[in-house]
Amino acid sequence: MTNKLVTLIGGGGFLGRYVARELMRDGTRVRVAQRDPRQAYFLRTQGGLGQTQFVAADITRPDTVARAVEGADAVVNLVGVMGGKMQAVHVEGARTVAEAARAAGVAALAHVSAIGADANGQAAYARSKGEGEAAVRQAFPNATILRPSIVFGREDQFVNRFAGMVSAPVVPILRAGVKFQPVFAGDVGEAIAAALLDPEAHGGRTYELGGPDVISMGELVRWIAKTLGRAPHFLELPDAVGALLARVPGSPITRDQWLMLQQDNVVADGAPGLAELGVTAEPLAAIAPDYLVRFRKAGRFGRRTETLTA
Repeated sequence: MTNKLVTLIGGGGFLGRYVARELMRDGTRVRVAQRDPRQAYFLRTQGGLGQTQFVAADITRPDTVARAVEGADAVVNLVGVMGGKMQAVHVEGARTVAEAARAAGVAALAHVSAIGADANGQAAYARSKGEGEAAVRQAFPNATILRPSIVFGREDQFVNRFAGMVSAPVVPILRAGVKFQPVFAGDVGEAIAAALLDPEAHGGRTYELGGPDVISMGELVRWIAKTLGRAPHFLELPDAVGALLARVPGSPITRDQWLMLQQDNVVADGAPGLAELGVTAEPLAAIAPDYLVRFRKAGRFGRRTETLTA
């Protein structure tokens, strides 16, 4: 992809920064498109002079998306939300990006969806993701659709969230048995770059991206606590309590999130994934401890202090 131009819709977000870094490492020029491009200026330092471009674009405004993809060799749609705008972003927005890419003569389109995407799913998030995939396929049949499981990395809002909770004396756990297959953001970035590099091989296909480990919610929270040297009391809440909490206004879990937790978030049997894209998956235990260190009792000095006093 050397000297090619790739437009990243939502490229300044959590996952987008990993995609941008992977592309720029290979000499690709990156155009970051989002509502406030100033929020992505930190990416300038990740590439060479002139390797990054920044444009204002709103996925719900087709005219701005058309300008963002003009002249691009490839496009990646990374935009995702949780909440009331899911239909506008995941379905209509995904269609807008795919139609704009087709109209611009773009050679490759990568669309980031999610494991569990299902146009007939119970959760609005799953339904909107499933409908979005169908809209992309209709507008740009040769698009590559990538469905990651829970994505972890230094800036994630999942592993970090639980790390912030385990300092409490009691940690409640909802749906302790539901399973995840956490995938490193850097691996997802590498997978997207691989899909763009060879659209003939990967175009028109759907990949499910998961890491090497399948872990339950209860196991995950306990692993985080152990990694941080914490020993809270874990309280596994029954489903009746979880369902009730999800209906309470202001609860830390929404009704839609509760519905999503009713199914495992793992790669389906036989589904092509990271290996087929030439990516070797990094385990959670090899990456997360380095960025979770700030949650330890003594911060970055915690591990050394424990070693010295052992």
